Amino acid sequence: MNRMTNAMYFSPTGTTKKVVSGIIKKISENIGGETPINYIDFTLPSVRTNPVSFSEQDIVIIGVPVYAGRVPNVLLNYLNSIIGNNALAIPVVVYGNRNYDDALIELKDILESNGFKVIAAGAFIGEHSFSTTLAKNRPDEKDMAVVDDFAKQIHTKITIQVEFQTIVVEGNQPYRKHYMPKNKEGSLVDIRKVAPKTNSNCNDCKLCVNVCPMGSIDGEDVSKFNGICIKCGACIKKCPTQAKYYDNEDYLRHKQELEIEFAFRREPELFI
Repeated sequence: MNRMTNAMYFSPTGTTKKVVSGIIKKISENIGGETPINYIDFTLPSVRTNPVSFSEQDIVIIGVPVYAGRVPNVLLNYLNSIIGNNALAIPVVVYGNRNYDDALIELKDILESNGFKVIAAGAFIGEHSFSTTLAKNRPDEKDMAVVDDFAKQIHTKITIQVEFQTIVVEGNQPYRKHYMPKNKEGSLVDIRKVAPKTNSNCNDCKLCVNVCPMGSIDGEDVSKFNGICIKCGACIKKCPTQAKYYDNEDYLRHKQELEIEFAFRREPELFI
């Protein structure tokens, strides 16, 4: 059977895109590279209004970042709307060097409930959305070598196997609650309503408006939010004048703790 290759990802700062694209390109090369890869970047809200379905001839890599140890809850409605029709799927999660907790098993469960056959899965590391030092510049060259090897293993599996059994991945069922930071007194804090501020460096280029995956930054006044902020880092890391910043004490404390406690290098985990 000739497989159609597809890549889907939510990637505000590009790390998930890099991993997913790397996997699908290598699989396509191994298959023969004659069929164009179908890319579906659902980072921006306008894309998440379009229904998507696949067929049993498809192989689909679906990647999301890990937020608080889980699949981002703002993506659940969209992810649950994707129709698998017995397509082969590889769920991928990318996390900022703390832990992926139950995100991978959650994404796997979503895909299986949508009619996909999950034949492999992976948890990779990307530079943390809060930081420029935690997992800095990852996925790096070493990570991408793992990506290539993972893709080769997937290609081998789909070449030699006809029937596919459900794979087992790390995680808990029922899923753990979302990870929450603590304040200096040790009490849990909720930073969901925290949003970036805008300083005088801003030249009103509107780039932040265009890259916000929630469409929340006001097009007339970029210092205002008309919707939620998911702390994805897009407006901060992509701003050409470094005009966006956080000043919330709990957020900054959490960021610093992550950078100190999880400075060691974690490695990707593969399930196949």
